[in-house]
Amino acid sequence: MHEIGLSAKNLYVSYNDKPAVKNVSLDFASKQVTALIGPSGCGKSTFLRSLNRMNDTIPGAKVTGEIWIGDENINSPKTDVVSLRQKIGMVWQRPNPFHKSIYENIAFGPRYHGIKNKKKLDEIVEESLKKAALWNETKDRLHTSALALSGGQQQRLCIARSIAVKPSIILMDEPASALDPVSTAKIEELITELKQEYCIIIVTHNMQQAARISEKTAFFLMGDLVEYDSTDKMFTDPQKKQTSDYISGRFG
Repeated sequence: MHEIGLSAKNLYVSYNDKPAVKNVSLDFASKQVTALIGPSGCGKSTFLRSLNRMNDTIPGAKVTGEIWIGDENINSPKTDVVSLRQKIGMVWQRPNPFHKSIYENIAFGPRYHGIKNKKKLDEIVEESLKKAALWNETKDRLHTSALALSGGQQQRLCIARSIAVKPSIILMDEPASALDPVSTAKIEELITELKQEYCIIIVTHNMQQAARISEKTAFFLMGDLVEYDSTDKMFTDPQKKQTSDYISGRFG
């Protein structure tokens, strides 16, 4: 049985008093991929952002409920948000490398968290790029601008950057939606590799992608969690009519 990597309990999120996520409780196992699916505006990205307190940065956002990593409720006012985001990495929809070299993009986080030793930083950069399947393409150009990479490479760089600080959980918000099919396939392959080590939670609007890469799927609609089950079961034998209608393309 997978141990639980992250657990949300009775989570509510509203923007200016308009509810976006309503009383959602979900457990996420470590070393597996959970896909969050549902039509646009259903609350899946809002829910994802609440898992590492990213909604804190949005004016008018209010979050109640508990989110547990181990024995720490990260919604507690005592939580150090900087160290929290070290444990829970985030990869956005569009690649967002820093305007720095490839090397500096990866070294930035570890350096910020106190690693100054050049040899150690070199090792982290190499290891992170290898894990993100990007080392062979970049090892001879580490000190050139990350912005010169292709979109797919930039997204893998952002994944490498998030794993450089040794998180246990990686959140991904539609990480392949801005990419071409070849780059998308590489990102999916990479996610399948990374789940050997991390708890991965991914928002995707691509049903086939959810079916290919996730073990568990949660279906959101209008801020509610409608159904949560193993991906195989959700896609072949959904228990709720709304899930079945959405998966078969009758709405969404």
